[in-house]
Amino acid sequence: MIKVLVNGASGRMGSEVVRSIEKEEGLILCGAVDPKCTGQDIGDVVGIGYKGIQIYGSLEEAFVSGKPDVVVDFTSPKVIYSNAQTVLAAGINMVIGTTGLKTEERKSLSAICDKNSSHCLIAPNFSLGAVLMMKVSEEIAKYFPNAEIIELHHNHKFDAPSGTAKLTAEKIAAARTLHPDEDETKEGLPGVRGGKYEDIPIHSVRLPGYVAHQEVLFGGYGEILTIRHDSLDRKSFMPGVMLACHKVMKIPGLVYGLENYLK
Repeated sequence: MIKVLVNGASGRMGSEVVRSIEKEEGLILCGAVDPKCTGQDIGDVVGIGYKGIQIYGSLEEAFVSGKPDVVVDFTSPKVIYSNAQTVLAAGINMVIGTTGLKTEERKSLSAICDKNSSHCLIAPNFSLGAVLMMKVSEEIAKYFPNAEIIELHHNHKFDAPSGTAKLTAEKIAAARTLHPDEDETKEGLPGVRGGKYEDIPIHSVRLPGYVAHQEVLFGGYGEILTIRHDSLDRKSFMPGVMLACHKVMKIPGLVYGLENYLK
């Protein structure tokens, strides 16, 4: 059995992870961290009944009572780098769903993994459908270099653009074999054309009612091609998270993107 600790256990994603671990063969919930619910029982908090597992206020406190095999982190961009340093330096494997890590931070964490023989997956999106959307976009970009991304999320999401949109843009930019046509549009209102990342416009929408959605639009001569993925419930991310908990035990070093676990 793989012992899993959930960091950010009472949040929207964290609580869903806790409930999924309880049903997943080969995984066992061994701990929970969330400063908002310190001292409470994790089962009571997420609605699955008393589990006898106290929620700790910090990772350090939780590790004193026993180290897990894997820490799953769904917390905040403000603390994820510090969280990851703590976990990986302790030689514990980690699955990171929190977005916001910069490229240089990922490189630093990779070095920590190598030094301490810890494994880590950083995934901007755990939805298998979203991963396939990115893989297909990468292939299309070889023939349709003109692309834009529209991503739509709930209004409580911490960051914009989303990590999924940024990773999609990176994959499109790397796959391009043709140079995109020049954009001759002049903005009458600053920012109306979105923000550019890897020279690809990204438009971020934040409204109540959305969960996680993304469109990738490709324009060609006399034709357009649009790919859209919609996550309508946070349960859509759970198969990917459960897969990651199993695979992170076997794949060394730091890996960026769930698609690398699907090979």
